[in-house]
Amino acid sequence: MSTETLAKPLTGRVAVVTGASSGIGEASAEHLARLGARVAVLARRADRLRELVARIEEHGGTALPIAVDVTDAAAVRSAADRVAAELGDADLLFNNAGVMLPAPIEELAADQWQRQIDLNITGLMNVIGAFTPQLVKAAGERGVADLINTSSIAAQNIFPTFAVYSGTKAYVSHLSRHLRAELGAKNVRVSALEPGIVGTELQSHVTDDGALQWLEGSKETMDWLTPQDVAETVGFIATLPPRANLQQVTIMPTGQPS
Repeated sequence: MSTETLAKPLTGRVAVVTGASSGIGEASAEHLARLGARVAVLARRADRLRELVARIEEHGGTALPIAVDVTDAAAVRSAADRVAAELGDADLLFNNAGVMLPAPIEELAADQWQRQIDLNITGLMNVIGAFTPQLVKAAGERGVADLINTSSIAAQNIFPTFAVYSGTKAYVSHLSRHLRAELGAKNVRVSALEPGIVGTELQSHVTDDGALQWLEGSKETMDWLTPQDVAETVGFIATLPPRANLQQVTIMPTGQPS
């Protein structure tokens, strides 16, 4: 095995990262590029994507920015066509775009409920629908492909006022288990990645005072995960031997009890 292969184990692979303009998505795109993948970065904020691509290319990587709202199914299909045409069929999809808007259910914040459902579920499905044919094709030709969906420990645990968010993430985790049963025989590995608290822009979207106080208080009792911690976990999942599939990965701050 060459030194380059050891240093860049994802050389020759095509990765797609959604929610790539900040946080976990941004860090993961940079990390996958450092591991040798050609990376398509998808998000709504074109300016942030251009900055990300410039950093990746500065370090010798290859990246394709595509400004797209994943809740727009037609736009996501067009993005998938562009990835195939310019980079080749995707064989690594990190389906990461999402939003967290906790609030007591009795506030009836229906607009926030819908936003979480639209992005965390419908957006996720739009991306899966657009890129699964590429993953299956690439796996048949190259021996392996990866679909990694960002869920949350909220998929498994109980957090008051986080009911709708937690419900969307439970959907992601359970869907991932079912997709693994469908796609594993076709050499497409499916993983649900369930992080605990990570310091990202996700918290800046929170408007509920109680949730904000809880989040701020947690900083005094633990060191939150960084986006880079999660990015390295994504890289680890994708660089495993083709025979090995981590079905569900939970990564939490050491000081977070549950």
